[in-house]
Amino acid sequence: MRDVVLSMKDIDKRFSGVHALKGVDFELRAGEIHALVGENGAGKSTLMKALTGIFPKDSGEIHYMGKLFNPQGPKEALDAGIAIVHQELNMMEHLTVAQNLFIGRESTRRGKWFLDEKAQNQRAIELFERLHMNIDPEEKVSDLTVGKQQMVEIAKAVSHNLKVLILDEPSAALTEREIADLFAIMRDLATQGVGMIYISHRLDEIGVITDRVTVLRDGEYVGTKETQELSKEEMINMMVGRVIYEKPKSKSNVPSDAPVVLKVDNLNAGRQVQNVSFELKKGEILGFAGLMGAGRTESMRALFGADKASGDIYVNGKKVIIDSPMDAVRNGIGYLSEDRKRFGLAVKLSVAENAVMASYEDLSPGFFLPRKELEEVALEYVNKLKVKTPSLDQFVNNLSGGNQQKVVIAKWLIKNSSILIFDEPTRGIDVGAKSEIYHLMNELAAEGKSIIMISSELNEVLRMSDRIAVMCEGKLTGFVDIEEATQEKIMALATQRG
Repeated sequence: MRDVVLSMKDIDKRFSGVHALKGVDFELRAGEIHALVGENGAGKSTLMKALTGIFPKDSGEIHYMGKLFNPQGPKEALDAGIAIVHQELNMMEHLTVAQNLFIGRESTRRGKWFLDEKAQNQRAIELFERLHMNIDPEEKVSDLTVGKQQMVEIAKAVSHNLKVLILDEPSAALTEREIADLFAIMRDLATQGVGMIYISHRLDEIGVITDRVTVLRDGEYVGTKETQELSKEEMINMMVGRVIYEKPKSKSNVPSDAPVVLKVDNLNAGRQVQNVSFELKKGEILGFAGLMGAGRTESMRALFGADKASGDIYVNGKKVIIDSPMDAVRNGIGYLSEDRKRFGLAVKLSVAENAVMASYEDLSPGFFLPRKELEEVALEYVNKLKVKTPSLDQFVNNLSGGNQQKVVIAKWLIKNSSILIFDEPTRGIDVGAKSEIYHLMNELAAEGKSIIMISSELNEVLRMSDRIAVMCEGKLTGFVDIEEATQEKIMALATQRG
C-alpha cells in the first residue's frame, strides 16, 4: 500500500450560522487520485480551503508528510507543495497568460531588476507543449474563453513542485479532447508520486480516473470506498440519500401550432458568429450543441446585446432593436451566463438584492425601495427553487455554486422574462441540484416560457431539448428534432464546417 501523504481528522468549520464541516475525516496517499464528492453545500470546497489555509479550521488536525500542518495562507501551502485549482477562476484578467502563470516567479534579467518577458513567454510555451495545451502565452486572460482560462489555472498549478494537487471541478469547461489531455497529465503526475484530490459532479469521469472515492453529505463524512467497488448508483445514493432518476426526452412537448416567439435572421458578430438564423417557439426548449469555440455563447451574447452585432431580431412577430442587455430585458429576454460570478451576480450583495436586481423598476416605480415587499418576492422564489441559505441577507459569495446558480434563475423568473437563455445551466452543479433545475426548466416550458439552452454535455442536450441546433466554427450547421437525435448525428454536425 502506498504511503499516506495527507491525513485530515475531525475537521470542523462554521460560517455565519452555517455548520459547513462537522467532524470530517479525509486521507490521501502518494500517487493516488482520490475523488471527493457530494452535493453542492456538502463541504467539499470548504474542506479543501481549510487544507490550503484560505481560512482556518475551527477544530481538528491536519497531518501532512507525517507532521502537523496548519498553513496560514495559500502561499504557505503552495510552498509546502500543495496547490489548488479552484472551481471559480482566480486570475488577473488584465495580464497576459504567461504573466499569470509566473506571478511571484517572474523571469528577470540585468541583476533581477528588469522583467524578461521573452524568457517568461518561452517558459510558458514549454509548459503548454508538455501539457498539450494550445494557448498563446502573450494573449490577455480576459480574451480567453472560460475553458481556456481553466486550462491556464491547471497549467499554473502543475508548474509548481507538487506533492498534492487539488482539482475542484477542473473539467467543467473543457472539451472531450481537453479532458482526455487532463487525464493524461493526471496519470503522469500520479506515476511521479503526486497525490491528487479530484472534486467533480461528473460521476462518469470519477469511474475513469480515480482510485478511491470519499463522500460528504451536508458537511458530514459518509464514507470512503475503492472506486472499482462503487457503482454510480451507489455513489449517488451516498451523496444524496435518495434515488435520482431522469427520464430521457423521446419526443417534443411543443404543439405543432405553437407560435414563434423569437426569430433571428443573419446574426453576425465577428468570425465567431456568422449568419446565424433560427426560430424559437412558445414553450420550446431549443438546445444549442457544438464543440468549444463553435460560437454558441458568442451567438447568445450577440442576441442579448452584450456584444456588438448585426442582423434582424423579431420578438412575437415584431422587429426589435437590441443594442444592449437592457434592450433585451425590456423585450422579455433573460440571460443566465456560463460564468455566473462575472456576469450573473453581484457577489458582495445579499441573496435578496441579487434576486430582485433586474426588477427594481417593476417592483418599485418610485424613489424608495419597499424593502419588506422586495424581500417577500425574493423569499417566494428562494423557497420555490430550494435555495440553501441561512437567510435572505446572506452574501451570495458565501453560497455554494449550485445555490448561486439558482439565485440567477430566480432573478429572471422574478423579472418574468418570457424568453430565457440558459448557458451551461448545470455547470459545476451536483446531481441532486441538476435534477431540480431540469424539473424547473420543464415546468417553465409547460407554463409557456421559451428556453434556449447551451450545454457541452450531450446527454443533457438530449435529455432536455425539444429540438437541437448545432454549431461549428461560428455557423449553424443544422437542426435535429429530438425524435431523431443521437450523439452521432449531433457530433457529425458539430464537426461539419459550414
